[in-house]
Amino acid sequence: MIAEMQIRNLSPRTISSYISSLTRLSLHFHLSPDLIDLEQFKLYLADRINNDHVSNSTINQAIGAWRILQCDILKREWSTFKVKRPKIHKKIPEILSPEQAQTLLSCISNIKHHALVSLGYATGMRRNEILSMHPQDIDSARNMIIVKCGKGGKQRQIPIKSSLLRILREYYRQYRPTKFLFEGYRAGVSYSATSFGRILQRASIKAKISKRITPHTLRHSFATHMLERGLNLKQLQLLLGHSSMKTTAIYLHLADTSTINMPDLLEIDTNKANGQDGK
Repeated sequence: MIAEMQIRNLSPRTISSYISSLTRLSLHFHLSPDLIDLEQFKLYLADRINNDHVSNSTINQAIGAWRILQCDILKREWSTFKVKRPKIHKKIPEILSPEQAQTLLSCISNIKHHALVSLGYATGMRRNEILSMHPQDIDSARNMIIVKCGKGGKQRQIPIKSSLLRILREYYRQYRPTKFLFEGYRAGVSYSATSFGRILQRASIKAKISKRITPHTLRHSFATHMLERGLNLKQLQLLLGHSSMKTTAIYLHLADTSTINMPDLLEIDTNKANGQDGK
C-alpha cells in the first residue's frame, strides 16, 4: 500500500497518516484490515466520532485510506465498500492584524528564528514548504523564491522584497546551513515542525497576543493582508499555490472592509424616490 501511494505521488505526510489510520482500524478489531467488512468499518467510524470526538477531517482521512485499500490494493469494487464522506464546514481562520504581526516579529531576537517567521509571514508559504527549502531555492538575482515541494507536488514562484532578502542573507551568513535552508542541531537535517510552533508560542506570549498562533496563522495573515493592500484574488491564488479559487476566496471574508469607498445606494435614486424622473 505504501508503494501504491508513492507511485501516486502522495506526500510522505499523507502516506504516514493513511497507514496510521488503517493500523488503528486493524488494532480496533484485532484483525488484518483486509478481513474487516463494511459494517465493521462503519461501526469503527461511529466509535471514533462518539467516543474519541474526532473531527470530520479525521473521518474523511480514514475513508480515504479505506478506499485506497479496497480499490487499489485489494482490487474490490468501491460500490461494495463505499462510505459517504461527512461534509466539512470550513471555519473562518484566525489572523493577526498587521500591527500584531510586526509586534510578534519584534519579539524574536534570535536571527534564525526571526528569519524563519519573517519568511512565513512575508511569503505565505506552508510550514512544510518552508522546512523543506534549500538555500538554492532563493533566486536573489530575480528576488524570487522557487517553491519546489508544494502541496500535491506542484511548484510555483513567489516574488520577495529586498527587506526579506536582507534578513535571509544575514541569517545564512551566520549559520551556513549545509542542506536545508533551516536546519536543527544536526547539520543536514531539516528544522522540526514542533520547534517552529514553539517559536511562535513563545513570541506570542512576549508580544501579549492572546490568539493561538501557528505557522498557518502566518499564511492566513499574509493572504488577508495582501488582499487588503490591493492584490487581486487570482494573483493571491498563484502565490498561495491553491488549486481552486474557492479555497482562496475564503480570505475575502477576513479582509478589512473599513477602507472600501462604499457608494450610498440610498442617495443614488433620490429623484425617483421623490416621484420625479429627472426630466
